[in-house]
Amino acid sequence: MLIAGNWKMFKGPAETGAFCRALRETDLPEDVDVVVCPPYVSLAAAVQALAGTEIGVFAQNVHWELEGPFTGEISAPMLAELGVYGALIAHSERRQFCGETDESARTRTRNALEYGLDVIVCVGETEWEREAGETEAVLRRQLADLEPNDRLVIAYEPVWAIGTGKTATPELAEHAHELIKSLVDVPVLYGGSVKPDNAAELMAQPAVDGALVGGASLDVESFGAICRAASPS
Repeated sequence: MLIAGNWKMFKGPAETGAFCRALRETDLPEDVDVVVCPPYVSLAAAVQALAGTEIGVFAQNVHWELEGPFTGEISAPMLAELGVYGALIAHSERRQFCGETDESARTRTRNALEYGLDVIVCVGETEWEREAGETEAVLRRQLADLEPNDRLVIAYEPVWAIGTGKTATPELAEHAHELIKSLVDVPVLYGGSVKPDNAAELMAQPAVDGALVGGASLDVESFGAICRAASPS
C-alpha cells in the first residue's frame, strides 16, 4: 500500500518543517509506504526534516525538459539534487487550471521516469463525463501510450470527488481500478475525498493499492489515521 499526501498550495517551509517533524513521531505502519507532496518552496524543508526516515518527498509537478528557457518551471535533475524522490503529474487541478493535456502529461511522465524519478500520474473523469457514460473512454485516452514501469503509479481521481466531499463508492472505485490495471499493469491509488472514516473500506478493495490524499493529508493526526487504515495487518 502507498499513501501519498498532496498538500496543494498549502504549507510554506516553516509549517512544512513542523509538520514533518511531527510526522516522524507518528505511529505509521511499517507495511505502508508514505509520501508527502509539498509545494516547490517547501520541498527542501521536507527533505531535511524527513532525512533518515522511510517517508518519501515528491514534488507536485515536473517539467518534461531537463533544462532550458522555461521560466517558472522545475526539472527532474533539480528535484533529484534536492533529494526529492518523485513527482505527481497531471493532477486534475493542473489539467483544469494550468493547461495540462494528455500529451504533455505523457511527455512529463516518460521523461521523469527516464531520468529516474518515481511518478504518480493522475487520471479521472469529470461529473459530466461520468453521467454521459464516458468514463472508460476518458481513462483509455488519458492512459494511451503509457507502459508499465517499476517506478510508475497511477492515481484514479474522479474529478467530481476532489474537494467536493463526494466519494466514489468502493464498488465504483474497484471497477475503475480494474479497468486501469487492464490498460497499464501498475499499482493504482484512489484519490477523491479520502478521509479517516472511509479509507479502510476503500482500500479493502482488491484492486486499490493505496490513496492519494488531499485535504485530509494537511493534518498529522488525520494523515496518520489514513496510513494506519491502509495497513492490511
